[in-house]
This record gives sequence, structure tokens and C-alpha cells, in this order.
Amino acid sequence: MIHTAYSPEFDFRTLPKVSLHDHLDGGLRPATIIELAAEIGHELPATEAEELGRWFFESADSGSLERYLETFDHTVAVMQTREALTRVAREFVEDLVADGVIYGEVRWAPEQHLREGLSLDDAVEAVQAGLEAGMADAESAGTPIQVGQIITAMRHAERSTEIAQLALRHRSRGVVGFDIAGAENGFPPSRHAEAFTLLAENMFPATVHAGEAAGLDSIREALVTGHATRLGHGVRVAEDIEIEFGGVDDDGEPVDESTGLVSLGPVANWVRDRGIALEVCPSSNLQTGAIAEFGDSIESHPIDLLYQTGFNVTINTDNRLMSGVGLSDEFELLVEAFDYDLDDFLELTLNAAEAAFLPLEEREVLVDYVNQAYAALGAGDDEDADDE
Repeated sequence: MIHTAYSPEFDFRTLPKVSLHDHLDGGLRPATIIELAAEIGHELPATEAEELGRWFFESADSGSLERYLETFDHTVAVMQTREALTRVAREFVEDLVADGVIYGEVRWAPEQHLREGLSLDDAVEAVQAGLEAGMADAESAGTPIQVGQIITAMRHAERSTEIAQLALRHRSRGVVGFDIAGAENGFPPSRHAEAFTLLAENMFPATVHAGEAAGLDSIREALVTGHATRLGHGVRVAEDIEIEFGGVDDDGEPVDESTGLVSLGPVANWVRDRGIALEVCPSSNLQTGAIAEFGDSIESHPIDLLYQTGFNVTINTDNRLMSGVGLSDEFELLVEAFDYDLDDFLELTLNAAEAAFLPLEEREVLVDYVNQAYAALGAGDDEDADDE
């Protein structure tokens, strides 16, 4: 295989990307938070953009999902009016475009944005207006992007069926999927079985946060009760994988001590064999302690194990403000940790494109675009070279 080397000047923003797991209230610009907070008299921990951005990162970088989620008190507080939601959504699209994203799905929980009198439908329409404005601007600038909403219900609340109905009402007006989010421990998907059944009966797709703060039981419930076709994070499925070093393979031949034999448990087998997409967010997983069982550095993240053993891995940012990253940064991080090259990023991006909540015909167009863009950069040449 020919390794596609990256020069220090390589701009990862030039790679076309697909973003599946990105929270609206986790992607605000610090300057925007400061302006919106001043308008409503909300007190912030800092009033200078760079300092505030640093506060969000340091507060989120605690190793605790619960502490991580506390940072959203400030972003949600400034997203309570139609104008604020529209502005944040429009800027969200602008920032995706600047990062090289060509298709994105933005998830958010409308039930958290009703303090100033908006209805659930008002909130969804306000966000859609911002997304459409951002997409129109991008089209005019020659950098087209498509962005859909994933409507999220808070797993600790009791409104999931109502939120599922909301998603169904807007399914032809920008909403492409459903999710549950929030504190995972103690709030399993089974609490929202009625909502998931309603969505399944209406053939509407769901992705479920699972395998982040909780383990295999949470993943199992997301698949069985949640009818999930994707898993938000899902990294703890790696806890159902065992590696035995040494020994012999099925043919009785000695196994290289450096590689080992990999065996999958029932949950891992189900996820891998059925191509359930994992919405992996490397930097966020480090911050929240989702990979604590495996280590505390990117090099110990099970993403490479999952990728190398055939799981349907996609790369995402989760919350760009809290993690201080874009998708380009996540790509660069994987190069540094695992020596990934263009062919790896092509495969990971195609995984995301094929898992997008889009009709088949639109996914095929997206896949073709990604393939052509990467081919122009030299991806895939290794197969031809191996044949010579």
C-alpha cells in the first residue's frame, strides 16, 4: 500500500466531509454567546471571546460526562428566541462550510428552548430558517452544503413521545431523524419505548446516544428498543471485543504475538455484522471519559480497533465549542495517533455518507462526489499499484 504522506502545510479543510453527530448548542461561536448574553442580561464566566472559549474547553475537559453537560447551561440560555435560534443555526452552517463539510446533520433538543414563549414548532421553524439561510449563502459562494435537523428528546425528561411527534410533523420540512440525549446512566432507551415505537411505525430513522457514559446494556437497548440504525458514540461496544495474543488460528498456524486473535461478543457482532454506524467523536470521548476503560490518550482510543476489525466507523465532532475542534482537527488527530492516510479518510467519509439520513438516490450522489474529490487527491491509487 502506498501511504499518502501529509506535509506540515496540508490543509485538512480541503477534504470533503460528512458530519453526522454535531450538537447545535455545542457549536456556538464564543463571540455570539457574548453578544446574545448581553442582550438578555445573562451572566457569563468570561466576556472576552478567546477567554470564554478557553473556559468552555477547560470546563468540558474534566473526564466526566455530567460535568461536560453543565457547560450547556450557558449556550442554551442564549438560544431562547426565534432570532437567536436562527442566527446560531445560520452561523453553524457557515462554520461547517469553512471546515469542508458538504453534508451535515445538526441535532438539538427543542424542549430546551421554550423559556421565552416559543412553541416546539416555532423553535424548529426558527432553526430551519437559519439552516436554509446558511445553505443559500453557501450556494451563492460556490460552496454548496446540505444540512438536516435531528430532533432530540432529553432522556431524563418525559416528553419523548411529544418530541417524536414533533419530528414527524417536520419530516418533509428539514427534519431527517430523531435522537435521545443527555445523561445516559440511569436513563436507558427503554424509558422512551413509546416514542421509538411511534417512529418505527412511521418508518422514521433514529440514532441513539449509547455506549458513551454507559456500556453494553445501553447499546443493546438502543438497538432493540430504540430501533437505532446508528449509535451516538457507541465506542463502548469495544468492551465486547476480546483480543488473545499468541496461540493458533483456525488452520492451526501460530499467530503473530504482535497481532492476536480478535473475538466479538453478541452485541459487538450484531453492531458490526449489520453495519450499524458508530458516530465516534474522538476528542469528546477523551473529555467525557467515555474511553476510560481503554486509557486516557487518543492513542488508546478504541476507534482504531473498531475500524480495523470492520465496524462501520464515522468521525464526528460532537460539540465543537466544548472540544475546541472541527472535523479537520479530528482528522489531523487521527493522523498523528494512528498514521491514517487519504484512503482511510475516504473510507471513513464514505461510511458517513452511506449512513446519512437521506434517500438512497441522494446518498449515491453524495458518495459519488466524495469518491471523485478523493480520486483527484490521489486516494485509491494503492490498489492499482498493488496490481502492478
